[in-house]
Amino acid sequence: MTEHTSRRADRRNVAIVAHVDHGKTTLVDAMLRHAGAFGDHGEVQDRVMDSGDLEREKGITILAKNTSVSYSGPAAGGERVVINVIDTPGHADFGGEVERGLSMVDGVVLLVDASEGPLPQTRFVLRKALAAKKPVILAINKTDRPDARIDAVVEESQDLLLGLASDLVDEVPDIDVDALLDVPTVYTSGKAGRASTHQPADGELPDNPDLEPLFAAILEHIPAPAYNDDGVLQAHVTNLDASPFLGRLALLRIYGGTLHKGQQVAWITGDGALKTMKITELLETQGLKRVPAESASAGDIVAIAGVSDIMIGDTITDPDDPRPMPPITIDDPAISMTIGINTSPLAGREKGTKVTARMVKDRLDAELVGNVSLNVLPTERPDSWEVQGRGELALAILVEQMRREGFELTVGKPQVVTKTIDGVVHEPLEHMTIDVPEEHLGAITQLMAARKGTMETMSNHGSGWVRMEFKVPARGLIGFRTRFLTETRGTGIANSISAGYTPWAGAIEFRTNGSLVADRPGTVTPFAMINLQERGTFFVEPTSEVYEGQIVGENSRADDMDVNITKEKKLTNMRSATADSFENLTPPRRLTLEESLEFANDDECVEVTPSAVRIRKVVLDQKERHKLFNARRRQNA
Repeated sequence: MTEHTSRRADRRNVAIVAHVDHGKTTLVDAMLRHAGAFGDHGEVQDRVMDSGDLEREKGITILAKNTSVSYSGPAAGGERVVINVIDTPGHADFGGEVERGLSMVDGVVLLVDASEGPLPQTRFVLRKALAAKKPVILAINKTDRPDARIDAVVEESQDLLLGLASDLVDEVPDIDVDALLDVPTVYTSGKAGRASTHQPADGELPDNPDLEPLFAAILEHIPAPAYNDDGVLQAHVTNLDASPFLGRLALLRIYGGTLHKGQQVAWITGDGALKTMKITELLETQGLKRVPAESASAGDIVAIAGVSDIMIGDTITDPDDPRPMPPITIDDPAISMTIGINTSPLAGREKGTKVTARMVKDRLDAELVGNVSLNVLPTERPDSWEVQGRGELALAILVEQMRREGFELTVGKPQVVTKTIDGVVHEPLEHMTIDVPEEHLGAITQLMAARKGTMETMSNHGSGWVRMEFKVPARGLIGFRTRFLTETRGTGIANSISAGYTPWAGAIEFRTNGSLVADRPGTVTPFAMINLQERGTFFVEPTSEVYEGQIVGENSRADDMDVNITKEKKLTNMRSATADSFENLTPPRRLTLEESLEFANDDECVEVTPSAVRIRKVVLDQKERHKLFNARRRQNA
């Protein structure tokens, strides 16, 4: 990139970064309210930046989004300053979105919960920001929580900054550690829309009635966008979107020159090819809306239309003096799963579903356009593909989105993506932080030990909760969440981030219980379920249709068991007082998509349709399955 010599004082580009559920999206809501983006009338929806159905249901941000706040308060001296705010995900599975968001901005507001303190994803996003040499504003959020411990959290955050800065000295050339550690602190309550530079008492709101101190900190500590003085156009595509009227939109940050609607520009693709294109539409963000604009200058974040196959990382530049931008680098994928067409006997039964291999492949290719952290690779079968991503959650969300769009799929059990280093197979390693009540300490240490986890630290804050930090193979976390919530009775909190690679840790036993497998097709009967319920827990309900090889429940023992769950009671001419009494039937467990993927064994997969999620054996035929099992046992003998 050419040397920048000037800065644009009427712009600020800032990312809100934090661990998941620390209040990023709620704080952005409050900033928009403070700047009057919602107007004086109309009801305002909470978490307006979480626009997707899944984001609102799960309470997490999946895609990095941008909004624009027009600020002209006291800190701006009456001048109008446009603050472009990027709301990034806090979950490490969506790390590609975080990295993309950071590539668009000149500084970050690091949000830390006043009770929970820095957690694994806090470390993850902060490390990314420091490595990119972005200045940081520390915002201690939710100061009014009854369990707030503000002093301790500020100290933990500073320790984290110091530790990361010392780590990066050797990794990042010319890094100014002193400048990075000179971090201003603001105390906020996003929900109440208040901020202060004075530390409130634990559990109390900041003493200032609005967010003015936060805006003042942004204007003072986040540098104005820099640009090259020579006027040569240089813009980087950092995100993609779609409009029903304009087609594909490319979101880009302009680093030099001016972009005009209708302009002929050079377009440099990821592989270095240079093409020309016309900017058919130019859109700028005002509040939550994109509105047409005639031109945009260095420092602006805008959307353009006109190219159907433009990709993230491409450069828009001057045809007479083309200057490509560096590519956006993303962490390597750690987890993969096979996604293919639905091959079960019930495939295509639902009206209007998408069942062909071409439809599935086109949808996966479309996902690659906007999801830079995803890889799609061919498999031995022409109707299935290996999809690699940063984590189990990111892949499960992709499958859930496809299910809601009407696809029928067969999804394999998640696997780790290994690397061979110096002839030795290495697997991804995760750094996991676990908070649990003291009474569950023994159960969790046993659970982690069984999954090859190594405890690094353990601390007790004296509040009845214990915090433990582990290094554990990513493979050991497949199916971990369900067991963890069971062991802690739903009270535990577990979060993890990537910690590099480690030599293969050996076999890990994921499930101690086998499966109950339907041995024939038919309709589930209450009579059969009552007779079999001592054998385990069921996943199916009376009158539901099953097929041979479908997993209908979890066995109480370690082995799989083939069962006849469609058995009917023989009819007689004798009447019985209890003939139709099924009060003793235990209600079945209803597994979500994520729980089904976690439950599936190595020889099992998950059938996903718009109305159902079923676990099944990869080989449905009972005799074929037993032949394969016996052959494997002889081979291992």
